[in-house]
Order: sequence, then structure tokens, then C-alpha cells
Amino acid sequence: MPLSPKPLSNVTLTFLLLTRLRLKCSDAHVIAEDTIIVEDYQKFAADGEVHCRVIPVESEHSAMSACIGSSAVGARVATASASAGLALMWEILYCAASMRMPIIFTVANRALSAPINIHNDWSDTYGARDSGFIQIYTQSCQEAYDTTIMAFKIAEDHKVLLPIMVCIDGFILSHNVERVEMLPTEAVENFLGVRKPFITLDPENPITMGPLALTNYYFEFKEQQDRAMEAVPEVFAKVEAEFEMMTGRKYGMFEKHKTDDADIILFTHSTLGGTAKATVDVLREKGEKVGVVRLRMFRPFPTKEIVEVVKNAKAVAVFEKCRSFGAPSNPLALELRTALYDLEKRPMVTDFVIGLGGRDVPPTTIIEGYEKTKEYLKKGKAPLYETLGVRK
Repeated sequence: MPLSPKPLSNVTLTFLLLTRLRLKCSDAHVIAEDTIIVEDYQKFAADGEVHCRVIPVESEHSAMSACIGSSAVGARVATASASAGLALMWEILYCAASMRMPIIFTVANRALSAPINIHNDWSDTYGARDSGFIQIYTQSCQEAYDTTIMAFKIAEDHKVLLPIMVCIDGFILSHNVERVEMLPTEAVENFLGVRKPFITLDPENPITMGPLALTNYYFEFKEQQDRAMEAVPEVFAKVEAEFEMMTGRKYGMFEKHKTDDADIILFTHSTLGGTAKATVDVLREKGEKVGVVRLRMFRPFPTKEIVEVVKNAKAVAVFEKCRSFGAPSNPLALELRTALYDLEKRPMVTDFVIGLGGRDVPPTTIIEGYEKTKEYLKKGKAPLYETLGVRK
């Protein structure tokens, strides 16, 4: 039976929920970068609600560097960032993944400069999609809270040992106010247990981590990382099954909404999935055969599973908040088209770039993309991508 939740009275800010994790481990470090999340965590530490060390650093580059050092000695480690802060970490993201450090990294997705913009799109984490981090995108405060807890157990599994980005839409979700059910401290402690490092730095038994590896061994390191990524879905499913037994909640690598008989499936993720589902509910009332797939796990991309869901549709309309400049299409559509490539009969894929820099995406924008997809189906041809909601 699932545990009785510990409901919060009234409402709670997302950033508070994301950081209020009671972690039982040999040691836990929170590396300070993303201001609000870590400021609140510092309050928890100061008040004795969590037992950890908060390490203030001078830059995002240093934050991820400190995460690697802390993880290497066996600590359970977390940090947070967004946008330009994430970009400043770039070099060290690859080090964290290549050194197989199970760091949990909350990212409030925001646009990248210039011009200066602090609002939501997915350019920051999409740019890091080949860094070796697992990437999971969330829709609600509850999902963000639950996913963050599960992420520690997934990352620390010895079949995986990879860092995880838990992605929340900047402002839309990071500053949203929702009612969330938090777990009792003991439940989180029992679920996660104590981290059991595969190997640690120890002055008494010196080893080298992250050494120079030129043409003789570098390729083999990358091959091992790829095999670890391949193990993620199995470990993810196991961890989520345990979490469901405890809470009654599960999310999967993606969510399906009215897809079984859909002629056109809308494909997106994060909070935009909520808008898409609400829009589809209205379209269904009008007799339209349309559904939604809301992706959660972007890395590794659940290729076979997604193909199985969308293969019988006439078209898949992709809605994404990112531009891949100079590419034939954009990241989410490129992934989907690759996944579908080997099918003898595959759905048409339309790609709509929306919401850059926090531009509002109302249901009317989703409907516009849906209607355009219907027109392209009649013509038998669609552009590789186009923008919606931009002034001409």
C-alpha cells in the first residue's frame, strides 16, 4: 500500500519543494550556484532539517567542479543552474559525465543571450544534450519533486553512474505555486538509503580519476558511457516501480494522452504538455482524432517505445522551444524523425518552433500547428520546420 502523504497546507513554491529533500547518506554536498534553490537549502541546513555541507563557489564552472570533487570522495551531491549559468559549466558537464559522477542537477530552463532574456525556452539543456547527462523534463511541481528524489537512486545505480538533469520550465514552473504532497522524512531516507560508491578518492589508497587518455583509450571511455546510457531505461523502470509502491505515483519515460485512435499526435514536453493535453480535450469534443505524447526522458531517447506509440498515426506534430541554427530541423523533431526512419510506412512529421524567449504559447498556437498539419497531410508534403507565434 502506498504511504499516506504528508500534505502541505495551502500552497508551496516549486523551488522549495525541489530542495527540501532529506538525504540519508555518508555525506551530502549541495554546491551553491542557482540562487533561490540553494538559498533555501542553506536555510534547511542552518535549521538542522538536513544534514549536509553547502559549498558556496564563485562561478557555475566552479560549482560543477566542486560537485565532481565531492562526488568522487563518495558524497551524495546536488546543484542547480539555468541558462547562461549552465553555459558557463559547459566544460565541466562533460567531465562530470565522463568521470561517471552521479550528480543531480536541477535546471530551470531559460533562454540564452544575446539579447539578454531570462524567460523560458529549452535552448540551454538542448545545447547540452550530448554532454552525457541523463535529461528528464517535468510538467508539474509534484512531478519535479518526485523525479528529483528518484533521480538520486537512478544515477547512483552501478549500472548507470551518470549525472542527471531534472529540468523544470523557468518561471512557468520554477516560480509556480501548486499544492504538493511531500513524503515523510523517513520514507525518503529508506527509499534512497546510503550511497554506495563504486570507487572513491582516498588519500590512503591513491588513484587517478579523469586522466589523460589520448588515442589509446579515449574511445573506450566513450563506449562505456554509451553502454551506461543504454542501461538507464531498465534502471529507471525499476526505481519508478519502487517509488509507485511507496506513493502510488508513476510517470514513465513519457506520457500518452488519447493516442490509441489518434490520426495526429502532438509531441512535446515540460509544461507545454499540459497546454497540449487541454487543447486536445477540446478538439476531441469537436470530433477531432488527436492525441498527445508528452516526453519526459530526452536522454536517453526512448526510441522503440515512442515509435510503438506513434507509428500508426498519420502525422506527428512536434512543438519545441528551441532553434538549431543551420540544421535541417530542430532537436526534438530530429530525434523523432531518426526514430521513425526505418519504418516502411511512417507518419508525416511536422516541426513547429514556438515560445522562444518566453513568448506565450496559448492553445490557439497549438491549434494553428494542428490545422497546418492537417493541411500538409492533404498535400502530402510539409516543410522541415516553421515558426508559430512570431511577428512577421
